[in-house]
Amino acid sequence: MRLRFLPFPLLLALSLPAWGQDPGFEENREPVWNATGELGFAMTRGNRRSENLNSRLHLVQEDARSKHQLTFSALRAKADVTILDEDGNSQTVYQTSANRYQIGGSTSIKVDATHNWFGAARYERDDYALNDYQGTFSFGYGHHFFNDDDTFLLLEVGPGYRRAREAQTQEVNSDYIVRSLLDFGRNLTPNTRLSNTLLVEAGDDNTFAQNDLGLTVAMSDALALKAGLQFRHNTEVDTAAGRKNTDTLSTVNLVYTFR
Repeated sequence: MRLRFLPFPLLLALSLPAWGQDPGFEENREPVWNATGELGFAMTRGNRRSENLNSRLHLVQEDARSKHQLTFSALRAKADVTILDEDGNSQTVYQTSANRYQIGGSTSIKVDATHNWFGAARYERDDYALNDYQGTFSFGYGHHFFNDDDTFLLLEVGPGYRRAREAQTQEVNSDYIVRSLLDFGRNLTPNTRLSNTLLVEAGDDNTFAQNDLGLTVAMSDALALKAGLQFRHNTEVDTAAGRKNTDTLSTVNLVYTFR
């Protein structure tokens, strides 16, 4: 797992100057650490067998001048799959059908309550994708359109760099990308929140887009249920192996907030 480059964009963001800082911007807010974990599991038995486990851990630390985030997510699934043997006869085998994990981090340096500079990095391993691994880092500018207790809307845009290895040929490719992130959150009721995050990494070799839509219902201060729908799209896939450009993942997870 090659994570050598992950700290670089975070350090780069820390070095960006906070030009045009608002003198009235709040400076005395104490740092706050939050950790949120999600876990979902589904299993079927009978005519068909399947198992699906997905998990996510999100860490956030924020103070008056900066915001740091670290996210880890994983997906693993096994299912009955029908394949053809050497003689052309079909047979059903129980095998892994999804195995993916991802780690990402970002640091934002606040210019004022609306504007910020950011550095971000992402690393992913996927056994069923065109690239068995890919890593990206980027930096740029962010703008909060809304940022209050009820509504959150953030847009980030900036250049970056991507390095990926093709699963079949083991060839390592590198290209420059443009990264954009649109992050939205809205409290529908005192205990219900709607969220949507769209990430796009566009480059010459491939354009990757991931959209995460979620509806979270709090049952207590620490415990919640979350229904999620994820879309992942790659413009370049291994069509010869029957791969599709878009993957979807529907989840219902138990969410725990560590305080």
